[in-house]
Amino acid sequence: MDSQNLNYQAGQAKGQTEEKANTIMEKATNAAHSAQESLQEVGNQMQAKAQEASEAVKNATGMNNSNSNK
Repeated sequence: MDSQNLNYQAGQAKGQTEEKANTIMEKATNAAHSAQESLQEVGNQMQAKAQEASEAVKNATGMNNSNSNK
């Protein structure tokens, strides 16, 4: 093989490697974003459940002031 052909093949390999690396990075970024959204949703659900539990305790103990002004 001559050096021009070797340079061409090296350039091809480099381009393919960069393309694969970019694809892997994009997939990793998408996975991280998806995980972040899932965790945010879980956090929101937990916060809502805690608020519901707090209101239930207030109602059960008569400490809920929202009905006392009526």
